[in-house]
Amino acid sequence: MTFPDPANHRLIQKAAKDTIEYICGIIRPGMLLTELRARCEEKLMELGADSFWYYDVGAFVFSGDETALSVSGRNYMTSERVIAENDIVSIDLSPQKDGYWGDYARTIILENGGVKAAEEVADPLWHDGLAMEALLHREMAAFVSPETTFEELYLHINGIITAQGWKNLDFNGNLGHSIVREKSDRIYTERGNTRTLGEAGMFTFEPHIGKEGSPYGFKMENIYYFKDGVLKEL
Repeated sequence: MTFPDPANHRLIQKAAKDTIEYICGIIRPGMLLTELRARCEEKLMELGADSFWYYDVGAFVFSGDETALSVSGRNYMTSERVIAENDIVSIDLSPQKDGYWGDYARTIILENGGVKAAEEVADPLWHDGLAMEALLHREMAAFVSPETTFEELYLHINGIITAQGWKNLDFNGNLGHSIVREKSDRIYTERGNTRTLGEAGMFTFEPHIGKEGSPYGFKMENIYYFKDGVLKEL
């Protein structure tokens, strides 16, 4: 079996990370989500992307209670919402270069018109959502090995989500997928998938969660892989 080489994906994943950093510097109250998407996609192209692998959408952007929505790229339409003075915004980026994918998502919190670091967020629910995402990534990293199956990871993380009073918002209930060259070749972190993470080579971890009874959703996505048996973030 031929495994994807992380080196081929690293530059385009860095472009995605740098785009989120750029957006945190320019996002503002009064900005339309359509403008935000355009600025994301323009920056991705400027930083080296030549196209977008997920149904030609480079940036999925949501704000407010839309952040709880989970839709396929086949059906995604950017709304005409306006970013508020105090708002929650999710951005999920899907750039590619020469067929190599990046895949990166973050939830951004604005309070009093400015972007806040996780530890600075005053709203208790928004603070807890960011903290829960960070916890899930730590729990994943502590749990997995190259021999861990996608199903085992699915069951472990969903157990934590439920036990903590949260819910999985993904429209298919999965928590991520393998990184490949064709969308149709992806396998998912879902029940029944007994393939191992090591077999996949590289995989995303992207829990999309909401607190029971809350209208908001939170997402944090990275690409991971194993090197000499040790988990690494791309």
